[in-house]
Amino acid sequence: MKDKAFETQAIRTQTERSSFLEHSTPMYLTSSFVFEDAEDMRASFAEEKDRNIYSRYSNPTTSEFIEKVCLMEGAEAGFAFASGMAAVYTTFAALLQSGDHILSSASVFGSTHSLYFNFFPKWGITTSLFDVHASKAEIVAKIQPNTKVIYAESPTNPGVDLIDLSLLGEIAQEHGLILIIDNCFASPYLQKPLAHGAHLVIHSATKLMDGQGRVLGGITVGRADLMDQVYRFARITGPAMSPFNAWVLSKSLETLAVRVDRHCSNALALATYLESHPQVAQVKYPFLPSHPKYDIAQKQMKAGGAVVAFELTGGLEAGRQFFDAIELLSLSANLGDTRSIVTHPASTTHSKLTPQERAASGIGEGMIRVSVGLEHIDDIQSDIAQALDKII
Repeated sequence: MKDKAFETQAIRTQTERSSFLEHSTPMYLTSSFVFEDAEDMRASFAEEKDRNIYSRYSNPTTSEFIEKVCLMEGAEAGFAFASGMAAVYTTFAALLQSGDHILSSASVFGSTHSLYFNFFPKWGITTSLFDVHASKAEIVAKIQPNTKVIYAESPTNPGVDLIDLSLLGEIAQEHGLILIIDNCFASPYLQKPLAHGAHLVIHSATKLMDGQGRVLGGITVGRADLMDQVYRFARITGPAMSPFNAWVLSKSLETLAVRVDRHCSNALALATYLESHPQVAQVKYPFLPSHPKYDIAQKQMKAGGAVVAFELTGGLEAGRQFFDAIELLSLSANLGDTRSIVTHPASTTHSKLTPQERAASGIGEGMIRVSVGLEHIDDIQSDIAQALDKII
């Protein structure tokens, strides 16, 4: 399938058909697998055979999902997790040891930030942050002798800022570092970090990959030798994705391209409308010419994604009034859903950060994050317009 188009890979990559010759891939809802005899069992556990043993290690349904994402990202290997944060934590835990240092963008998901400063220090792992607008020299200046990993999101959550992935790839190569990119906001349909020098790519499959707010999931894909370390840590610690969730996600990938196309067209239309609204101080969307990294978006993304961030002129109180006035859109912390969602990051997803940390991450008190869904754009825009009009 490597020579096929993205959409074809997503639809036609399937597990081998059984004797029933099913057209749609079945779910393999089994915790374990049987062996032909004692020698088969011995050789399987000795890894002399590449076969399924226990669904904590691998499962045909989960393997199908992993294979699809690897093809989409251009990766050599991968592992699927119970959630996006399980993927983030396990990837770090497998590759780092006490005394190592992480160099990360300051603009990351709130739970990732909590790992950096609330949990990793207990195990002797330290983190330094760089601004998303930092120059190459400014980023390099933060590299320490014990730095092991560079980590970043692009677009960032929730401010929809961008980082030049090729620049990070250059830095990682020049200094012998592992570059890990969270590609959740873009999906492999819009952006391929491995082509820009990343070694590993992480997704919260809960978001655009599922696309309908049904199941949790996460996945890390990338270079085979690094993924072998992640796999061996994961099979012992047990954060594996369930076969049921893998089946849902694998089927969802069949429609990823058509869904994301509509997400992007709706989001661009909404962002364009918001730019001219008097209650809006600033709008961030990668494919708006006013975005400070518009040129980078054009270079490394196919389209702008599903998320629009905007800052209300009235700050925190305006944000409260806006949320209370929303009628159609959902008030939720999720994103990448068919249903449009509005979120107030300062009081929800990034509420554990201090005001200073939020400011450093580009999160204003009046920032609104909209995950633009697949409803008709007129209805999405109308609901946001009536809520903005009710701000006093």
